[in-house]
Amino acid sequence: MKLTTAGESHGKALVGIIEGLPSNLPVDIDLINQYLALRQSGYGRGGRQKIERDKIEILSGVRNRLTLGSPLAFEIVNRDYENWKPYMAPEGADVTQKRLTKVRPGHADLTGVMKYDQTDARNILERASARETAVRVAAGAIAMCYLKELGVSVSGYVKCVCGIEDKNEYSFEELAAAKSQPLFMLDPAIQQKAMSLIDELREAGDTAGGIVEIRIKGLKSGFGSCMQYTTKLDAILASALMSVQAIKGVEVGMGFGVAYNRGSAVHDEIYLKDGRYVRSRNNAGGIEGGMSNGEEIVLRAAMKPIPTLMKGLHTVDYATGQPATAAAERSDVAAICACEVILESVAAFAIADVISGRLGGDNLREVKERYSRLS
Repeated sequence: MKLTTAGESHGKALVGIIEGLPSNLPVDIDLINQYLALRQSGYGRGGRQKIERDKIEILSGVRNRLTLGSPLAFEIVNRDYENWKPYMAPEGADVTQKRLTKVRPGHADLTGVMKYDQTDARNILERASARETAVRVAAGAIAMCYLKELGVSVSGYVKCVCGIEDKNEYSFEELAAAKSQPLFMLDPAIQQKAMSLIDELREAGDTAGGIVEIRIKGLKSGFGSCMQYTTKLDAILASALMSVQAIKGVEVGMGFGVAYNRGSAVHDEIYLKDGRYVRSRNNAGGIEGGMSNGEEIVLRAAMKPIPTLMKGLHTVDYATGQPATAAAERSDVAAICACEVILESVAAFAIADVISGRLGGDNLREVKERYSRLS
């Protein structure tokens, strides 16, 4: 499967094209819109979320809620475009307005204007914006429709916000409750403490990042490969998660903890039980030698604090070369809930792509038959 995205944050629409879906796959439009709404939710979000009410509009590749096997094209209209049309219209716009030259530390602004020979960082930030992830959430929800047909599920929760960490362990089934919580955390006391910190940061004009844990359940063994570095499942998933704006680190299973423990405490011992190989624990996070081993896949990703601070940071005005305070675009204090939804989505799409690559299949019946034959 292949996803191509297009669109600017304040442009007419965000656009996606998915290639490689089998025919006759049921597309749950309600699920897609539910995930788009979840992406806009969460404690600490800013004013933009009150303007946009994201909905998918499928343009091609689906008839009567079933895929045709052709490219699936869709768009998500930017409602805020009407307010930005005078400054963003491709047919002609006043580009002297809404110009941004006081480049923001931690954002793509400065590097982007230098690379693309621009004088206005808006020509960079409009595409570098995390608004682009709405397309990847929609595509991920479509991938979840594919995974559901095979008995594979993806879920997650917020594990840490700006150093306030939930160290409890949860079953996969418990994770579903996270999305009904204001900060997608599962421990009420820890969540309240994190929310109080977000309130303090809002008053101070500051921002917060955090850690999200993503789990994938039901994937059979043997997806990914040890034969070529480009086909290792952990590398593919890490790449997918790292491609999301603001992600600066990814762990699989025990992650960096493996460096602090001896081998006997790290490696998962193997037993044969009822004709099936099982592990004593899951420190490997469901991946060994670049391949799924049939256990739950466990991923964690670290999100940096949002680089647009309302109080502004020290920077340079790109137009004058003079010291300045960084521009303050409308922004969030914390977008960790959105990050959780986005990471679920990109992980789902990456897994669906790996499954599709191994099984092939022009129609859903072929895919399900081939998957059922795997141990």
